[in-house]
Amino acid sequence: MKRINVISAFLFSICISACTGGNKQKADDYIIVDVTANYPKKEFTLQDLMDVEYIPLETTDTFTTQGVVKAIGKSLILITNRNMDGDIFVYERTTGKGQRKINRRGQGPEEYSQVNSIVLDEEHHEMFIVDYPARKILVYDLEGNFKRDFTFEDTSYYHDISDYDTKYLIAYKGYSPGIENEEANHILISKQDGKVVRELSVPIKTIKTPVFIEGEMVITPGFCQTLPLSEYCILMRTSSDTIYNYSDDNIRPFIIRTPSIYTMDLEVFLFVTAADDRYYFIQTMKKELDLNTFKGFPTTDLVYDRQEKALFECTIYNDDFTNKKEVSLKPAPGRTNNREIAACIALEASGLIEAYQKNELKGHLKEIASTLNEESNPVIMLMKYRKN
Repeated sequence: MKRINVISAFLFSICISACTGGNKQKADDYIIVDVTANYPKKEFTLQDLMDVEYIPLETTDTFTTQGVVKAIGKSLILITNRNMDGDIFVYERTTGKGQRKINRRGQGPEEYSQVNSIVLDEEHHEMFIVDYPARKILVYDLEGNFKRDFTFEDTSYYHDISDYDTKYLIAYKGYSPGIENEEANHILISKQDGKVVRELSVPIKTIKTPVFIEGEMVITPGFCQTLPLSEYCILMRTSSDTIYNYSDDNIRPFIIRTPSIYTMDLEVFLFVTAADDRYYFIQTMKKELDLNTFKGFPTTDLVYDRQEKALFECTIYNDDFTNKKEVSLKPAPGRTNNREIAACIALEASGLIEAYQKNELKGHLKEIASTLNEESNPVIMLMKYRKN
């Protein structure tokens, strides 16, 4: 196994952030983000940033689904239900027509107990199903025939599993209950036998995690520590003040945060949610939870404009709604190696029907909504990076 360590010289003193002066940046190799700053606010129209694709999922007696997107390919999209019944619906991406329903849930050696996530490899006609209770990944062909499986290394759990290339998966190897510990790191995994072929290690001082742990109570907010992009992968550790990019066996600083996570009483974590040649979309998350209501972990969406070399607090609106419908760029599940999808949302039929009746829709989405009824499956909205 090959271990790749980041060069510690890149861990500059965070005091250099004092030289940045408000929201403007001087360097472009990496950027500095003050997680406590009040950046200028800026509004965006989604369609000015990305291409938007809508997929109305066919509804039949066989294809009735709650619309949980697990994987998006160039030709196919894989959908499951929220109730963990084991059903996997295979749809054509271009038409939304159902191809087949697969269910291999069970207790047998070639079956899964849960479908926690799926990585789709269309080139090899395979899907990798992550089963957390069994601590393993099961590999099936796209007709649902079992091919092989492999178990997570030692006592770890693999998070944010994505397709890296034709040979490997990339994931974050974390440990319960807080995901972060001294042994956690990003890894490359062989698609054939599940062996960890590379450990992508970055230095940390102490363990910091947004996971709330009090006694036996563990509350994990939604966050992503691995973000594959077209030219590189973003590697995030909540115990590090630096976010890195990884390509060609090199780990380089991408974002340096200030103040240091090690100095904060109310911890604020930083994640990259999407990035293209012009914009880096970033989110801060406070480790703050009301134990009476169990509401918490407030977030703020930021964007770095590489052209202006400036940071903003951003709000993004979907222009296909006339009433300024806000959208958030959460990383899309099961990214394939085309990596064209920045984010996705399942739009419930009932909400679209109501918006259509109120004349709150425009364009192709309005046309789709006019064909729906209350029994229709959700419409999947894909937000796609623009090709240069």
